[in-house]
Amino acid sequence: MHWRCLHKYEDLCDRGPFPASLCSVASHRSVPTNLRQAALLVLKTLVVEGWSPSLDEFQGEVLVSETTKAPLREALLAIATSDEDDRKVKSAASYVVSKIASSDFPEQWPTLLPTLLHLISTGTQSQAHGALKVLRDLVEEGLSDDQFFGVARDLVKVVYDTAINGSKKATLRALAVSVFRGCFDILEMVKDSHRVAVKTFADEALTAWLPFFTDVLKQSLGPVPQGDNEATGGEGPEEEWRGLIALKLQVVKTLMKIKAVFPGLLSPHTPQLFSATWQELSSLQQPYHQLYVNDERQSRLVDADGLPYTLDLLVLEELDFMQSCLRAPPVRKQLQAELRPLGEGHGSNSSWLLELIRLAVAYAQITTEEEGLWEIDVNIFLSEETSATANYTARTACGDLMTKLGDWLHEAAAQDLQRHASQVFASAQSTWKEKEAVLFLLHQLLGEFNDISRTLSQNLAHSFAESVRFAVQQGDTFLRARGYLVYGGLVKASGEYLYEAGAAFVEQILTAVTNDSSEVVKVACVRVLQDFLQALPPIMMQPLQGTIFSTLSNFFSAQDPSELTDSDELVVALTETLRDTIALDTLICIAADSGALNLLFSVASRAPSNFQLNMLVSETFEDITSQVTKAGSGAYTRLCGIVLPSLTGAFDVGNLTGENALTVLAADLLVILAGHGFEPLPQGFVATVMPKLECLLLTSTDGEILRPGTEAIKNMLAHDPLQVFEWHDSSGKSGLEICLLLIDRLLQQGIDDNAAAEVGGLAAELVEKAGSERLGPYLLQLLRAVTIRLESAEQAAFIQSLILVFARLSLVSAKDVVDFLAQTENGLQVVMSKWLENSVTFAGYDEIRQNVIALSKLYALNDARLATTMVKGDLIIPVSNRIMTRSRAKQTPDQFTTVSVPVKIIKVLIEELTSASGRSGSGQLEASGASLVPSGMAQGDNQAGDPHQLSQPNPHDPNAAHNSNSHVNNNNINHHHPISRQTEDDDDDDFADDDDDEWEDAADDEVGSGSAQAAAAAALGGSGTLDLGLSSTKEALMGFDEARLFALRRRDDETQAYLIDFFRDVEGRDVGGFREIYAHALTSAEQSRLMRVVGAQHR
Repeated sequence: MHWRCLHKYEDLCDRGPFPASLCSVASHRSVPTNLRQAALLVLKTLVVEGWSPSLDEFQGEVLVSETTKAPLREALLAIATSDEDDRKVKSAASYVVSKIASSDFPEQWPTLLPTLLHLISTGTQSQAHGALKVLRDLVEEGLSDDQFFGVARDLVKVVYDTAINGSKKATLRALAVSVFRGCFDILEMVKDSHRVAVKTFADEALTAWLPFFTDVLKQSLGPVPQGDNEATGGEGPEEEWRGLIALKLQVVKTLMKIKAVFPGLLSPHTPQLFSATWQELSSLQQPYHQLYVNDERQSRLVDADGLPYTLDLLVLEELDFMQSCLRAPPVRKQLQAELRPLGEGHGSNSSWLLELIRLAVAYAQITTEEEGLWEIDVNIFLSEETSATANYTARTACGDLMTKLGDWLHEAAAQDLQRHASQVFASAQSTWKEKEAVLFLLHQLLGEFNDISRTLSQNLAHSFAESVRFAVQQGDTFLRARGYLVYGGLVKASGEYLYEAGAAFVEQILTAVTNDSSEVVKVACVRVLQDFLQALPPIMMQPLQGTIFSTLSNFFSAQDPSELTDSDELVVALTETLRDTIALDTLICIAADSGALNLLFSVASRAPSNFQLNMLVSETFEDITSQVTKAGSGAYTRLCGIVLPSLTGAFDVGNLTGENALTVLAADLLVILAGHGFEPLPQGFVATVMPKLECLLLTSTDGEILRPGTEAIKNMLAHDPLQVFEWHDSSGKSGLEICLLLIDRLLQQGIDDNAAAEVGGLAAELVEKAGSERLGPYLLQLLRAVTIRLESAEQAAFIQSLILVFARLSLVSAKDVVDFLAQTENGLQVVMSKWLENSVTFAGYDEIRQNVIALSKLYALNDARLATTMVKGDLIIPVSNRIMTRSRAKQTPDQFTTVSVPVKIIKVLIEELTSASGRSGSGQLEASGASLVPSGMAQGDNQAGDPHQLSQPNPHDPNAAHNSNSHVNNNNINHHHPISRQTEDDDDDDFADDDDDEWEDAADDEVGSGSAQAAAAAALGGSGTLDLGLSSTKEALMGFDEARLFALRRRDDETQAYLIDFFRDVEGRDVGGFREIYAHALTSAEQSRLMRVVGAQHR
């Protein structure tokens, strides 16, 4: 049926009357709404796919003739701007009109905008509404920069006149404000290229609009209308109330947009706006509580025009705007002047901070909707506590407000919160929700104090502790749960003041986990144990370790397995608490009666597909294994005796149930266990796990299983090759044969790169441990298979693993590697090309060091076969004034010079030296995009120093046109003394973290639309730092090679020392014609970097 309809649709599209017929159906009010909408939906599809080649979704054939287009445009505009009240039909028509306009306006449809502006100004409210809808869609999707600037002032004036007209419906005025906000999206895109003009226009517009915005914020919303105001339609107080909320919402959203685009223009007005917003929020407390805290009205509703209109959304937007204003310099200066501390424990003599805390408490109270959801599903409750939810509410906004106050005012914020808490907890009129909200804000403040390493005073700590102890004794579930949660944060933020009380409180928590009647309270107690375990000294918590394990085990056993499978947040919280409990004394895991590891594995088995849980379990097991290994081989053997049965059992369960996730987790844990093993491994280790691994790895195609399984065998080979080789499977094959079969399978083209990523490591380990004596003729076959597979390999990790096979062999005998590759068809070309192209992306300290040493040994051979093998050299940067966008980059692929293998080895080793010396990425940036490097940086190190340095231009530098001041000297490299660069610390001021920055505009200098180099220079500014906000910078950054960015490394003194010695040696003895390579084959940037590092060390 679907295909027949599709073919019929395509057939009808070829007929001229079809679009007009659809439009006719949509225009008749007697036709049911759903059919009219369907007609417009089909028409929309026809337009986007077949109206014009300029549309993004155009399918290649114009389906509407030019003679049909003109009347169709007018008919659709008439539907969108008619005086009927059916918003669904008008919205659908408006969308089609905006799509057509994005192609035809203004050339083919010059009357569109004048018609819309005329209807908005003089039409009926219904017509004006339709016209505003079309205009909003046009501004958001259809207007180009040039088109917008041609009509901007007329457009803004018309929507302003509509917005301030109190005789019009509030929803109509809200729509006008939303159109104005859409203008700032366009201004934001073009402000970098037309900064002065855009800022002048914005300044003029805001001069008129800001007084209106302030008046709207100050306008009283009035009492909540009777009835379900969110659901009622039509005229009356309900619609007026919703309309005014929608208008206020659009005003606040627009202010936030202005702040994001032109913060400097808005900053002087923030005191008035902050005051008006505060006053508004104060007046909305009663209706907010009536609708959401005491009742359960619908929230987060949006009308047919996409305008939000419920009170909870207004409160949320205003709380966000209020937070933003708190960071504005004029607001902060004024409030700071009024805040004069009275001393320890007395807070301040200003009422504003205390009043602001009261306001936050009012809106932080649990809504009836949240209360119901949390009672049904504790995972939702936990996700709110761990900030693992995208549900941003007034409550979370108040928490953010409290953390900002704590970050700014520190102790004063805590003191005034304590003053308010004392009043709330002492008042008989305070509800449990109000008390819970106070503790919730305290929890957020304590979290901020922990983040900034501040400690509560002793008096405040004990005062808050009294409130918490009161809360945990109450019958209200969420107040009790909040009390337990806050005490953990209180202990962390109070230091030693609450150590003894905290340790005693842990026993109360453990009792609650077992005996409390509420599941929410039990879960909260499981979660808060983490805070106590992290905050209290281990000597105080270790006596409770066994009791905690027992309590957690009983809690876990009492859970319904079917429900626990879907309880992601609960199993994560339980695992985190287990992790912290184990960390008190890791050796408890190998005690005969602890059951800690069995509990950890049991929890993990309930949700093996949970990525976060798997990471937690793996990290915890890694810590356990690492600590147990330090205790000696006997402890490690006991650990294996406990763990291996569980892991092999998990393999069996995974096979039976088809649960790949459980098998993957078991394989990951086996990798960790074998990786930390002693040499030799415990007797029977290989015999226990190899049958399971053989079955999995020789049949599975799942990369998630193949990677860890292969790595586990590699680790066993590394620690006890003899046990692997002597093991035989049920058919008599030895461990060596199984390894060869596995390598052969993983090197086949049918196994993708990602799945086979560890095969190179296994092959390298096998070659090293087995040697030619055991491998015999299989050694050359194995190396040949690696060479063949390397040619088609694309994934970086897979390429690295295969190259390391040859790298590790080169450490022992580089000449034998070259001999083998020279005898293999295209062997040298394939392996050396891949090797040298991908070396800079290698990861892992050991792997990088092995690679560096192997390459240095290959270079030291001075082998003519390597010298005649040509590989990819330096990136040739095209000289162009055009910015290299993604589409242009695809049309003009990168080009490179061609160099010999020895030359490329030197270039790679210079890059590795730069990375090892802690200057990661400098080479990558220079090679990838010269326009992003401040002019003169690459050469500047050598221009102001020794006049004998770099005296000749380098004819082989592919970027010589950009380095005309660069020179080369054939003197001994050890005699060069490069001028020292400005240290990184000197630039710290350019990146200073200032709270006021978000309220400052960028520099007023206009950025022209000239060359890419000019754009980059403007982006860099005088300081040589990138302005990532500029579109030109973003486009240039798109051109960076992802592989090079992947290669950012940390300092490695050992590798650096080795390379410095290597370069001094090859230069001193002129190994492989190094001096000639240095003088004529290296770029000036490479020469500079080599002298900077080696020369500085030499001095």
